[in-house]
Amino acid sequence: MDFTNIASQLNAGTILPEGIVILTLMGVLIVDLILGRTSSRWIGYLAIAGLFAAIVALCLQWDATNPIGFTGSFNGDDLSIIFRGIIALSAIITMLMSIRYVEQSGTALAEFIAILMTATLGGMFLSGASELVMIFISLETLSISSYLLTGYTKRDPRSNEAALKYLLIGASSTAVFLYGVSLLYGLSGGQTELSAIANGIAAANVSQSLGLVIALVFVIAGIGFKISAAPFHQWTPDVYEGAPTPVIAFLSVGSKAAGFALAIRLLTVAFPLVEEEWRFVFTALAVLSMVLGNVVALSQTSMKRMLAYSSIAQAGFVMIGLVAGTDAGYSSMIFYLLVYLFMNLCGFTCITLFSLRTGTDQITEYSGLYQKDSLLTLGLSISLLSLGGIPPLAGFFGKIYLFWAGWQAGLYWLVLLGLITSVVSIYYYIRVVKMMVVKEPQEMSDVVKNYPQLRWDLPGLRPLQVGLIVTLIVTSIAGIFSNPLFTLANNSVANTPILEAARIGSGQASVIITEQAEKL
Repeated sequence: MDFTNIASQLNAGTILPEGIVILTLMGVLIVDLILGRTSSRWIGYLAIAGLFAAIVALCLQWDATNPIGFTGSFNGDDLSIIFRGIIALSAIITMLMSIRYVEQSGTALAEFIAILMTATLGGMFLSGASELVMIFISLETLSISSYLLTGYTKRDPRSNEAALKYLLIGASSTAVFLYGVSLLYGLSGGQTELSAIANGIAAANVSQSLGLVIALVFVIAGIGFKISAAPFHQWTPDVYEGAPTPVIAFLSVGSKAAGFALAIRLLTVAFPLVEEEWRFVFTALAVLSMVLGNVVALSQTSMKRMLAYSSIAQAGFVMIGLVAGTDAGYSSMIFYLLVYLFMNLCGFTCITLFSLRTGTDQITEYSGLYQKDSLLTLGLSISLLSLGGIPPLAGFFGKIYLFWAGWQAGLYWLVLLGLITSVVSIYYYIRVVKMMVVKEPQEMSDVVKNYPQLRWDLPGLRPLQVGLIVTLIVTSIAGIFSNPLFTLANNSVANTPILEAARIGSGQASVIITEQAEKL
């Protein structure tokens, strides 16, 4: 047996970051088993250190000479590296938010962190998966962990209801996605590796068949559920309102980033011969998401439900880059998800802190908050203004890059719709800021009047403070340093061979796919 050849085909070094996450996960469970709950806070710091180590390993793999691992089922290229980094970063900030929150809810922190790291592991594997079985296992790892996290506060009926709805809709979505994948498997002649699937479809001459169209629609439905795109968004408002706030913070960034990574890899590699069709479908999803998300958010009274519809709208903006299908389009998607990570988690950190002290998330209860907590008011204001695209914050440059990529690709009316809906979004973001800052003392809400004095020396609040300050600083200055960040995003796209077919058009797709298959 040629072990050297086997080792070369496995190339297990491509999943070194995921291996670090697995070892950290095992370490968390072992330490908790030995020391018990007395060490719960140190377990959180151990998990954060492990995720930082995984990010360092990702940086060391940048521009690797041989990124293909496990006989072609995992691709550790630069595109997957940057998405895996986004997911790991979102998990770190979520853990900083969770330590005090979970302890105050009376549940075990170690189990929460273990499930969160499992979800992180699933998202990281999904970002680089290039084979159907690997994609499905990674997707289910992420999904099942997300269901468990949603219902983690077992004594809260709203959390239980949210978890049940998420599970039922998620199971249906998985079934639809799996049926589409099975059709794809059959039409390609029994292939499971993505480039081989495209080759099989081209060889069988079924690129215009009804079966391929059905497979495409079903696969997009599964992706649409994961990125919270309308009309596959039904779970989002209820889950966001009922789930623990740190959980929805992770779902809004980590899960969404994994979904977009899957969309780019699956559509550009396996469906290049029906490129016009999937771009048309995602154009429709982008329109529905931007319009529905921003319009319905106007009438929300719960901060978490408002951010749920905001998340739907943000997915619509990101899809402009996907529909453009150019280097600039994919780069602008990555850049926006990078800055969205910090500006969205900054907002959720503020909401977590406010709910810990008041027990409510109603927008009206934030009235007059500036007079009692200037740091929280500043953080939430910067976050919301950045999400609305107010210059010179990070969100403004993110939208500029997305809209410019769409305009260059000839998506004029889609870009104009994005601009109009962005203006609409500013209204409901500004409404919250105005309520916190402009209200007269006599108009202060009862909750804020009785606002307890915050003691940062209380156990578990220091990590929350660190998370708030870090996300606030990055959200504030990322716009100024947008050029280096966009260069990073652009390099990740330029150094990714699987996007070469998308660059030159679907007419040459089969040639590129064949070359990639031969390299594997």
